[in-house]
Amino acid sequence: MTEKTIKIPGPDHPITVEPANARVIVTVAGRVIADTNKALALREASYPAVYYIPRDDVDMALLERTDHATYCPYKGDCAYYSIAIGGERAVNAVWTYESPYAAVKEIARHLAFYPERVDSIDVQPVA
Repeated sequence: MTEKTIKIPGPDHPITVEPANARVIVTVAGRVIADTNKALALREASYPAVYYIPRDDVDMALLERTDHATYCPYKGDCAYYSIAIGGERAVNAVWTYESPYAAVKEIARHLAFYPERVDSIDVQPVA
């Protein structure tokens, strides 16, 4: 078995995790899947911000764990969920780093959603 490469964020590949200071609402098939004022915004290199939502603010009863898994050298092992009510489009629509590396430890117990696999991710800035 080959050992996994671990990379540390830095000037050539920055990663920041901070409170989103927004209400984030995720919908699928007309139902609210997640609604939180406690999302974290992860900004990585030049990619768009990704909102990580605490599991306590996600309707976990609507999610089904899958066998799909990936690896990020900056964040660690990644697990996935599908959203049954979303049909084929929502397969592996949700991801989570259950034991993320120290540089992004804040995202543990949080979930993120692929925008193209849900109906909407509504981000409402808090005044």
